[in-house]
Amino acid sequence: MIDATTGHEALTFTDGSSGYNQIRMNPADEELMAFRTPKGIYCYTVMPFRLKNAGATYQRAMQKIFDDMLHRNVEC
Repeated sequence: MIDATTGHEALTFTDGSSGYNQIRMNPADEELMAFRTPKGIYCYTVMPFRLKNAGATYQRAMQKIFDDMLHRNVEC
């Protein structure tokens, strides 16, 4: 990947801070992620950390977003 950056004008690294919290849950799945507190019952509307497939879902979203730039301008 480092060799692929040779000759380019700019090089930027991002860590996707709070990236998981930018991906909406499927409304049909929100109920499955419910939790109860003394103040009531709540459901996640965005993908929380620690879900089994959260990493793969996040990677798939990034690849879809940057699809037209992949291996040309962007490496995911």
